[in-house]
Amino acid sequence: MPRIPGKLALLATGTLAAAILIRLRRERTGLSFDRKVVLITGGSRGLGLALAEEIAKSGARLAICARDAGELSEAEARLKRLGAEVLAKPCDVSDEDAMYRFVNDVEQHFGRIDILINNAGIIMVGPARTFTAEDLRRSMDTIYWGAVFPTLAVLPGMTGRGAGSIVNITSIGGYLSVPHLLPYSAAKFALAGFSVGLSAELSGTGVNVTTVVPDVMRTGSYRHARFKGQHQKEYGWFATGASLPLSSISVPHAVRTILSAVRRGDAVALVGWKSQLAARLHGLFPDKVVKALGLANRLLPDQPPDDGQELPGHACESPVTRSFLTELGRRAGHRYNEYRS
Repeated sequence: MPRIPGKLALLATGTLAAAILIRLRRERTGLSFDRKVVLITGGSRGLGLALAEEIAKSGARLAICARDAGELSEAEARLKRLGAEVLAKPCDVSDEDAMYRFVNDVEQHFGRIDILINNAGIIMVGPARTFTAEDLRRSMDTIYWGAVFPTLAVLPGMTGRGAGSIVNITSIGGYLSVPHLLPYSAAKFALAGFSVGLSAELSGTGVNVTTVVPDVMRTGSYRHARFKGQHQKEYGWFATGASLPLSSISVPHAVRTILSAVRRGDAVALVGWKSQLAARLHGLFPDKVVKALGLANRLLPDQPPDDGQELPGHACESPVTRSFLTELGRRAGHRYNEYRS
């Protein structure tokens, strides 16, 4: 009687070895950033700035945009100190005309755009009942349309050349909607759907789309998030979770993982063990995961009689958020240009 299990084991071993060899080959011969023109939205601070700095070290030419001119100027100076050629202009990614003008300016300046990294976003935190339709619209405008507009603007050039990369920074919140982050998660879900669908449709054209799904990162960006409900309590759990090493990942780790995925041309990059675990659990047990999130929601701050007031994170400090619990987040914030305001 044939030994099927043994043959299956041999086949599995051979398949795994082949996959490893293919991956190693792709790592060696993958995309190079040297002399590539890379446009990064939201490139003035946080993850966008960290990606820009690492890409600059690889010899790329950079175009960055952000709303805040002061932050943008500081980021531009930092990138130029690394020896990069940089075009930096204030731009609101939710403004379609402004985004098309910026893309056109970059193409006129550098001749083309090889890689687009859609990173710009906003975060709103609070109970669902504190949010208005306008809050959800703002998140969609920045996170979803703020990625769609530049993508549609660069596609004709990329498809015409038969080469290019589009990188969309989504979130685990775009695969698994997290309580008290409803506007953010809804917009990230929309972006993930657009990104994955576009990746499939551009298959074989020479234009690659990578959907990045990261864990919470220690960038210090919680200072710029917007809070509703019990402001200090909401800021307390969010800032702490975005600072502690067990609940957040370091920026260098995230940057290495993201850029490796872009070099390989991965369609989807799950960054961090929690995003990998959450995506798999939700895929296998969606009902159970949603019910578990419902239990977690009961631990978050109750909704008070709401006055509708929305505050930035840096206006919601408390003894908790000034303590050792957010020390790593504060260090990251200073490192990645989050403390200009």
